[in-house]
Amino acid sequence: MRAGSAPDPAPWIALAGLGLAAAVLALIGLGDLPLRDFDEATVAQVALELRHGLGEAPLLLTLWDKPYLNKAPGLHSLIALVISTTTQPDQLPSEWTVRVAPAVLSCLVVPLGGWLQWVLRPGDRSSTLATSVILLTLLPVARHGRLAMLDGTQLTAMAVLWLALLQLTRSRTSALWGAIAGLMASAMLLLKAPLLVPAVVAGGLALAWGREWKRWNNHASALSGMLLGLTPGVGWHLWHAYIRGSQALWLWGGDGAGRVLLDAGEGSDLGWRVPVIEVLEGGWPWLPLLPFALIWAWRWRQSRWGRWSLTCLLTLAGAILPLRTQLPWYSHPLWLPIALLCAPLLVWLVERPFSCKGAPESPNPPWRWLLLQLPMFWCGLGLVLLLLWLSSLSSIGSSLVPYRSMAGALGLGWCVGGWWLRSPTPQRRRLGVICLSCGNLAALALLFQSPLWLWELNETWPVQPVAALARANPGSQIKLKGYDERPSLNWYAEQRIERFKGGPGRRLSDKPQKGCITEGQARRWTLANCR
Repeated sequence: MRAGSAPDPAPWIALAGLGLAAAVLALIGLGDLPLRDFDEATVAQVALELRHGLGEAPLLLTLWDKPYLNKAPGLHSLIALVISTTTQPDQLPSEWTVRVAPAVLSCLVVPLGGWLQWVLRPGDRSSTLATSVILLTLLPVARHGRLAMLDGTQLTAMAVLWLALLQLTRSRTSALWGAIAGLMASAMLLLKAPLLVPAVVAGGLALAWGREWKRWNNHASALSGMLLGLTPGVGWHLWHAYIRGSQALWLWGGDGAGRVLLDAGEGSDLGWRVPVIEVLEGGWPWLPLLPFALIWAWRWRQSRWGRWSLTCLLTLAGAILPLRTQLPWYSHPLWLPIALLCAPLLVWLVERPFSCKGAPESPNPPWRWLLLQLPMFWCGLGLVLLLLWLSSLSSIGSSLVPYRSMAGALGLGWCVGGWWLRSPTPQRRRLGVICLSCGNLAALALLFQSPLWLWELNETWPVQPVAALARANPGSQIKLKGYDERPSLNWYAEQRIERFKGGPGRRLSDKPQKGCITEGQARRWTLANCR
């Protein structure tokens, strides 16, 4: 931007286009696969009971007619609203109906991430678009957002919260942005409430580091707006405590922050390595940029981008890594600051020599000679994927057949994109980034059209035939023998089927049930009455 000229306009149309692409990707094959354990089926059942008004008071959740104390009703209420407008009261909602609200809300992080980068780096249109492209093409962001879970919607709320805090330096709209910040804090209180703490701490530390609060021209308006916006979230938690008393503390202590901080749950044997592995597995092809980006941001720590991107990533990592309970989706909040960090470095690879508009100075990236080898690395990975694609066409690679189309799309995109990024001309390098991104986008679209995107379903037995067996034989309560209770089985059977712990009664089993009266059979499963 030249001195004295008007500021460059933000690329709103391009951001809207990327957001639309994210929405289309989110809806591909959304209802093709069953709900998974544990979260999706539990969220669906809680939302269905909320739609039928089964709680002891409005907006208080239940699960199988008992108080549900694990989460607040933010997302469950929206899913219940979709169910009420699309499904008859006596029908079981479809998978598409259950997933569509979180899918649409989650994909908003794509344009919002770009907007956030625009505020951090005013005038830097390329980094703005690169941030949205990275978020659009990351497998964990796209996949977790499609699921009937809270993580994708929470990431969107966190992006708006940070965006509102950054905009508080605008004196004319400080009250509005303060109210938006408060509303997003309320949204997080109504989703995964404990995550609000590190999200606010991250934003607060970034504000304090740059002393940005001193540039708020109207502190009273900003704070008043925040308090007004916080009213819905705080109000629900007070209402919850008023109706359920000390049980309400379970959401924060016993089944909230207290559980994940102190209790190493199932699947947490690797501890802090779980989120690290998730980042290493899910960050491709952009992951190699991250080490360079961290050092570069530290060199630019006096810029707003350096302060905010570093503070947000390190604060969230410091909150997530020490958790005793570690599940793969706990790393989901890290993707937004990772995209903010990596986008300018991706732009540098295309537009070098490069200077950060609005930054006090523009240090060169670290290890430039190594950074310039990344396009060749991407090209090499693409060649490997193309070789796997070729091997899947022969009997040698028959096990790769389900992944053939995705390997071909990724291989072609990465190979050609990496090769073009080596070009001496910026125009060809821009085509390289587009090709690299389109390879990822095409592979994601192919993945979501296949039964492979919900790979957790392949880790255990399918519940729908067993649920149909239970529905076809109504009567007294049924127990499940030999397995722990599965929320997805309960959902499709439209009844709670608890684990069998002994005694007479009706039970489902995939083993022979001698001495029992068989009431029905589905494949190797039998429903028997054992008296």
